[in-house]
Amino acid sequence: MANVQKQFEEFHEKIQLKDMEDNKELREKRDIILNRLKNNISSDAASYSHFNQGSYAIGTGIKPIDGEYDIDVGIKFNISKDDYPDPVEVKKWVYEAVKDHTSNVEMRRPCITVTYLKNGEPEFHVDLAIYAANNSDNKLYLARGKLNSSVDNKAWEVSNPLDLISLINSQFDDSEDKKQFRRIIRYLKRWKDVKFTTDGNAAPTGIALTISAYDYLKISKQYDYATGKYKYDDIQALYDLSVSLLNRFNHEYSEDEERIVERIHIYLPTEPNNDLFEKMTNKQMEDLKKKIENLKAVLWTAKNETDPHEACKKLTDVFGEEFPVPPKEETGQKKTAAIIGTSHSA
Repeated sequence: MANVQKQFEEFHEKIQLKDMEDNKELREKRDIILNRLKNNISSDAASYSHFNQGSYAIGTGIKPIDGEYDIDVGIKFNISKDDYPDPVEVKKWVYEAVKDHTSNVEMRRPCITVTYLKNGEPEFHVDLAIYAANNSDNKLYLARGKLNSSVDNKAWEVSNPLDLISLINSQFDDSEDKKQFRRIIRYLKRWKDVKFTTDGNAAPTGIALTISAYDYLKISKQYDYATGKYKYDDIQALYDLSVSLLNRFNHEYSEDEERIVERIHIYLPTEPNNDLFEKMTNKQMEDLKKKIENLKAVLWTAKNETDPHEACKKLTDVFGEEFPVPPKEETGQKKTAAIIGTSHSA
């Protein structure tokens, strides 16, 4: 079996979004927007604080294939949702303060998006999620709704982003296990970018893939007695995860289509505990299953190849051309040394 751990880690180095380097300009954009909000927000608005959320907060960001970087920021207003039945009223405090910052500022249903363009194309965007923080049940509520939304499309939705961040960041006690966990999430996100279209809900969301790994990833590593350290096996961890996900597809009856379909349900581990795949149509769900089956098949074939060159060529099919392929002349005659030890799963 070919040892391709080196290539996986090189791939991870290529695609990961590093906090201190790649995120510098994005952090600057975020800070400029937050300063504008501070200086321009209406005197009628309540006091607030902000926090990072999303992949930036849990360290699982990747460099986008399309070149558009993003960062998610939560804005917590010191209000009770009960005092503001219309959540759009609260979102307007933020929207009015930042709407002229760039030529493309949009109040979307879950957030306010400020987009920076370069040569007419999106280069960065900052999503501002608006919350009511002082509620009688001590929960956070997300403001949902757009300008001119009907009453039915405006609501306060219970949300728990800070506990979610804490939960994900505390997964696995060992620091090296955590690193494999984050690598696996990044590989899945790049697989998504390579293999799915971005239309509607055709692709699984980043948080759906993150929680899939959170729920079902088994750390794959072997103890090397020669070095006294564990050696990690990312391709095995990914393969085992793909098997686990396929095993979670269940047959169920679709009333809309009056037929039996297969679906997977992955639930957010914090409120609102929603199904992270619920917006996928049955057709999109069929496509998701086929693509996971293809990922599993490619991983199986690659990990059983004897030549790393051939193994990595196969892996470019699911991870794209950035996955490194070592030259044939450097790998064709080499055999992988066995690691003495036993497999360990966390």
